[in-house]
Amino acid sequence: MRPLRYSINVTLDGCCDHRAGIADEELHRHAVANLDQADALLFGRVTYEMMEAAFRPPARTGARPDWTEPFARTIDAARKYVVSSTLDRVDWNAELLRGDLASAVRQLKREPGKGLFVGGVKLPLALAELGLIDEYEFVVQPRLAGHGPTLFAGLSKLIDLKLVSRREFGSGAVAMRYEPRT
Repeated sequence: MRPLRYSINVTLDGCCDHRAGIADEELHRHAVANLDQADALLFGRVTYEMMEAAFRPPARTGARPDWTEPFARTIDAARKYVVSSTLDRVDWNAELLRGDLASAVRQLKREPGKGLFVGGVKLPLALAELGLIDEYEFVVQPRLAGHGPTLFAGLSKLIDLKLVSRREFGSGAVAMRYEPRT
């Protein structure tokens, strides 16, 4: 069974707005290494549209630093599944997932491969509620944002996690990986 991994950047005060984090070459290399552990990406509409706007070729000259190119190429080439009730169609190597979320994701997890990778805020909340996330990674940024959104707002139950690895970056960010306690 393919594991479903979740990774998100979050500030020390709990903000997970992508504009509040630190984006540097070392963190982008880490993100590419994470994506290399997956056969496909699972996105909600907002994350899909954000990633498509930022990383679908062709990028305007000078639109982003050169060191983001490995991440951009990885995201561009990846198989994507988009969970949305408002989109009529997707492209960019993507397929819409409709119907029962739990059944659809369980089916994806049963397929052979290295794993699935999910990002964003709302979709991971739904997946956590369903007990479908096998690994959580929080990349904690050494920054206070003073605004939201925050992670897992409205979670209906406690999810106990055990720390399985920790990595510090030159920026002061710390990536902590957890698995659900069984």
